[in-house]
Amino acid sequence: MKIVVGITGSSGAAFALDFLRQSSSEKYLVMSKWGKILLKDELNLSEKDLQPFVKRQFSNDDLAAPIASGSNHVDACVILPCSTSTLGKIASGIGDTLITRSAQVALKERFKLVLCVRETPLSTTSLEQCAQLSRNGAVIMPISPPLYFVPKSVDEYISAFTDKLLGVLGERTSKGWRAEELE
Repeated sequence: MKIVVGITGSSGAAFALDFLRQSSSEKYLVMSKWGKILLKDELNLSEKDLQPFVKRQFSNDDLAAPIASGSNHVDACVILPCSTSTLGKIASGIGDTLITRSAQVALKERFKLVLCVRETPLSTTSLEQCAQLSRNGAVIMPISPPLYFVPKSVDEYISAFTDKLLGVLGERTSKGWRAEELE
């Protein structure tokens, strides 16, 4: 599976890092300017630290990158974390960066677009944009890890969200609540 991964400036760099580590797919990384600052502020990492987990990284300014074209097949586009500014641009059809253009390609080509929104509270405008994008086929997946597994650490909490995301992408089956009772 080929996945475009966008990292924007909304808090939640640990979720992006965990996803990049756990996903076995071919990943193409794009980071916004604020995503890079977020990575440094929250994890004391640089974009170079993510290189072992991705096939290739593209500049967010590179609208000539192959992932900017629907003629090059990818299976999914995940924006994690997705700021409400990025959400608003995508909902408005603005593809002025490689992250927003990749999302536009996902919508027009009808492949999976997952927006992992990490802001709270959400304004009415952002909620309406989420609803609009959901109607257009995007998966709106707020960073809200399941707690029914009773995580004992922050890492388990983050991993539970990653597990859910990998399930949404079809990369693996995620654990369900009381799933053992279905066996």
